[in-house]
Amino acid sequence: MNPFEYRPDQLVEELVKFNQNFSKGVHNLLESEEISEGVTPREEVYSEDKLKLYRYQGSAGVVQNKTPTLIVYALVNRPYMTDIQENRSTIRGLLDAGQDVYLIDWGYPDRADRFLTLDDYINGYIDRCVDAICERHGIDKINILGICQGGVFSLCYSTLHQDKVKNLITMVTPVDCKTPDNMLSHWVQQMDIDLLVDTMGNLPGDMLNWTFLNLKPFQLMGQKYVSMVDIISDEKNVKNFMRMEKWIFDSPDQAGEAFRQFIKDFYQDNKLIEGGLMIGDQEVSLANLKIPVLNIFAEQDHLVPPDASRALEKVVGTKDYTELSFPGGHIGIYVSGSAQKTIPPVIGEWLDERS
Repeated sequence: MNPFEYRPDQLVEELVKFNQNFSKGVHNLLESEEISEGVTPREEVYSEDKLKLYRYQGSAGVVQNKTPTLIVYALVNRPYMTDIQENRSTIRGLLDAGQDVYLIDWGYPDRADRFLTLDDYINGYIDRCVDAICERHGIDKINILGICQGGVFSLCYSTLHQDKVKNLITMVTPVDCKTPDNMLSHWVQQMDIDLLVDTMGNLPGDMLNWTFLNLKPFQLMGQKYVSMVDIISDEKNVKNFMRMEKWIFDSPDQAGEAFRQFIKDFYQDNKLIEGGLMIGDQEVSLANLKIPVLNIFAEQDHLVPPDASRALEKVVGTKDYTELSFPGGHIGIYVSGSAQKTIPPVIGEWLDERS
């Protein structure tokens, strides 16, 4: 209806309704409790420096896959996006699908971590977490689920340590970082990363977060707050909104040397596709990766365009390669209702078939 077609009494009614919702919403915001970092019970089983390794409590009566799965999340955000609310939890979905789930929480790097390299993260932290899990279970291999930047790390780790990885799942993972529709890649191509890191040391999380938000400025910095008025009168919706806001602005700083190498080697030089990628003293060639791979991407992903992920099929060496396309975005693949009904069950079934 054209707003100029409203009768005066209808306009008054709409205004009263808006004020009532807004007043109740303000009350809900003021009364909201501290927002938790995840909802599924978990146990810390290993720690090192800032890192903590968690094991999640499975569902009663669900038979677990005997090969545990380690989730490797990105450095640039906090991993509780995978467990952000009760009915929007990828981790809970994996547990319900019979998987034994572990997750690496990278913590918050500070100046002591300035000189950590990708070798330290991949051949150091990830490898020792894998060893800790294998020792707990008395096994030689585990499954790995890598998400976004964590998927890149997982591809590198699995290629270099195939004797410790049974199956690999990658989610919204950039493989070809120079696809024409990759706006983030276009932004960093001419950036002087050496000058940036040499000047700043660690990269502030707020700076990176500002960059990500400006990829879709209207939707991520304006529209959602206008739309918020329609939901804040409901206490449950307020809690869910605040959980998402907490995650969006909970951005760890990035260890300078690791950030330097990641941007230069993966985004500017595209070495995961072009070759010549060195992690420590070892070259990573995806053609040597022979284990089963399930590659999951989002069709409306503005951070990792589908073609950036699909490129994996052409360069990976395994004969057991499977793709799963999700009709949503980079965040929706973790938290939307449709994702929860499809993604974790498919992962669980795919892993069980290869156990």
